Amino acid sequence: MARLLQDPSKFHPSQWANANLMQRVTTETQKSRSECTIAESWRLVDEIEKTTQKTQSDVNKKIEQRREEIKFWKEELDNKLEQIVHEIEVLLTFKNRLERALESCKEPLVIAQKCLLYRQRRVGIDLVHDEVEKELVKETELLQGIIALLGRTLEQTSEQIRQNRAAKYNLEMDLKDKVTALTIDDYCARLTNNTPDIMYSDNAMRLEGNFVTPKDWIDFSNVNVEKADKQRNSSLALRALIDGILSQTANDMRKQCEMVNIAFRNRVREVKDAKDKLETLLAMVMDETASQEKNIAALKKAIADKEGPVKVAQTRLDARNQRPNVELCYDRVHCSLMSEVQEIAKNIQRQDALAQAERELKGLSRRQLSLEEEIKVKENTLYIDEVLCMQMRESIYISNF
Repeated sequence: MARLLQDPSKFHPSQWANANLMQRVTTETQKSRSECTIAESWRLVDEIEKTTQKTQSDVNKKIEQRREEIKFWKEELDNKLEQIVHEIEVLLTFKNRLERALESCKEPLVIAQKCLLYRQRRVGIDLVHDEVEKELVKETELLQGIIALLGRTLEQTSEQIRQNRAAKYNLEMDLKDKVTALTIDDYCARLTNNTPDIMYSDNAMRLEGNFVTPKDWIDFSNVNVEKADKQRNSSLALRALIDGILSQTANDMRKQCEMVNIAFRNRVREVKDAKDKLETLLAMVMDETASQEKNIAALKKAIADKEGPVKVAQTRLDARNQRPNVELCYDRVHCSLMSEVQEIAKNIQRQDALAQAERELKGLSRRQLSLEEEIKVKENTLYIDEVLCMQMRESIYISNF
């Protein structure tokens, strides 16, 4: 019995009391630490929730701000695109005007060159470097200069249209990217914590090498806008230049065309006047020729009428020269016959007027031929200027380009 009471496996009541106390203290300590941990956890959860909400709210605001920035630049790009598209369309109409103007210059140039070529067919003294030819040469040079100017302007216009289209392409590409970015940010703005299709993404935090800074992003669109404005301003200046060129060239062409036509009318009037005068001279020559022919006929008749008296006188003289011996007397009859023969011979010799008249007749014939040839020259000139050239020039019509 004494051994049982002294068994070392038994604990003292004080130990038992202490053990219970320690269990209570340890439990209370653990419970206290646990309660602190729970409190801290709730504080952390609440802090994280607030921080997350604040961060998410800030992100939402930034997304909204970004959407507004994109909308602003999208609207700006839309406006510039609309302006450059309109400018391209207008400049295309100006290009068409230039093409029509260039085409309409070709026929007047061909006509002017044909007129110069036709007028080379003038003959004789009429092949003269007159006012008509001077004005035709001016017109040809003017039209060639205008065609060259319109050609250069047309090339410049085509290049400006190309530049406008390049600016349009850049705006369209930028605008397309802006629409895509706005669509993506609109999608992001609609996402909430309860959206069904949200998920984890392992590569969400990656930064690719093609990321640009916000300044670069603004500068990119700003450059596109500035390029579009620059090309549009250049296009506007070119259109004003084209307007001036087309107006001035049309006025110059009309003015020079009228100068040529006036020169033609004056020249035709001069040639007709010269032809009329030549025809008057020809009529005079022909009248004089008829008179001279009558004169020659009269002279010939007069000479023929003297043949009988000459023959009679000479026959008498010849007969009286046969008188014999002393009868061969130089009497008054013989003296009168000698005087008659000499007088008639003298009168016949004075009929050299016939030769002179015949020479004059030949001169009149040559003058008639010369006048007739000159009249033909004038008729040829009138046919060239009035029929070939002036009628051909009637088809020239210079409208406002």
